[in-house]
Amino acid sequence: MIAEAVAAVATDLTGLSASIHAEPELAFEEHRSAAKTSELLGGYGFEVRRGVAGLPTAFDARFGSGDLVVTLCAEYDALPGLGHACGHNIIAAAAVGAARALSTVADELGITVQVLGTPAEEAGGGKITLLDAGAFDEAALAMMVHPADVDEIRCRSLALADIAVAYRGVEAHASAAPERGRNAADAATVAQVAVGLLRQHLEPGQQIHGMVTVGGSAPNVIAAHTELMYYLRALDGESLQRLDDRAEGCFAAGAVATGCTHECRIVSPTYLELRHDDRLAEAYRTAIIERGRRPAPPGREGLRPFGSTDMGNVSQTVPSIHPLIGIDSGGANIHEPGFAAAAVSPSADQAIIDGAIALAETAAAVAVDQGWRAELLQLREKRSQ
Repeated sequence: MIAEAVAAVATDLTGLSASIHAEPELAFEEHRSAAKTSELLGGYGFEVRRGVAGLPTAFDARFGSGDLVVTLCAEYDALPGLGHACGHNIIAAAAVGAARALSTVADELGITVQVLGTPAEEAGGGKITLLDAGAFDEAALAMMVHPADVDEIRCRSLALADIAVAYRGVEAHASAAPERGRNAADAATVAQVAVGLLRQHLEPGQQIHGMVTVGGSAPNVIAAHTELMYYLRALDGESLQRLDDRAEGCFAAGAVATGCTHECRIVSPTYLELRHDDRLAEAYRTAIIERGRRPAPPGREGLRPFGSTDMGNVSQTVPSIHPLIGIDSGGANIHEPGFAAAAVSPSADQAIIDGAIALAETAAAVAVDQGWRAELLQLREKRSQ
């Protein structure tokens, strides 16, 4: 029944994916994408609330009245200059497909299907805002599927801190009176060198990478203002905090060495690492293998991190899965131009169908297993206490 329900709306799903892909929108600006996704759900009989948690491009769509709330996350933001090189158009379409399939059996299964439109995964942490605002409070389980160049159930993500560093110096003529200046560009250079030297001492799983976002105004003017943006990543939140402490010393060194001042600020909420629910993961594995896919076996999962995601924060609170579903990307990885092109290919369309069916079948497996169902409902009750 689930497979038939997805097949019946396959054209809607692939059309939604292609439409989102054709009009990429950045974090918190996904007005067209959120509207397209929520309107399709509304057409399937879902009750849609838009602008939830104070986010204009977030929505909450629901169907059914059962006590077991199955939450599906739909992402739809794109990357600057690369469009949908992370394939979020596939994520949104698969979530809608799974929701539509579950809505056809919601009464039979005794479930409520919730689709959360979650903006700003690439930058801004929309799910964290939704989580803090209570949008996931009723969820017994949360799921989504992310495209990649491979199928992997328990993919590994890293905790992430998004930091901006601003240096303030003193402007002066770089030729006529350089001694009067305090060079914020030099401060940025010292900081970058210090970070480069720090890399040899990083703990396993720690990463640090960044760029200059403000570099000065003219070659013959001592720069009085520069800015850097850095991502710090680590295996978990505790390791991330230790890395942050070390990086802060590097940033301070730039200011000390040049006589400038500096300020560090958090750009986006901290992303935590993914915590996959083992039982949900194995139910999804069974479902996706039935679709003819061959995901990496448990002992070969998570050998390389795929990046970071705000779904990690959700998974720390709600039993969750965030599997990867493979598309034929011609060797391109996510965040590469070739992956953006592949995100509207026939293999991408097949990933939407397979992912939607596997997510819906995973939810159904929970709903019909009375012991498992009761366990998840008890966990939800404990969260609310």
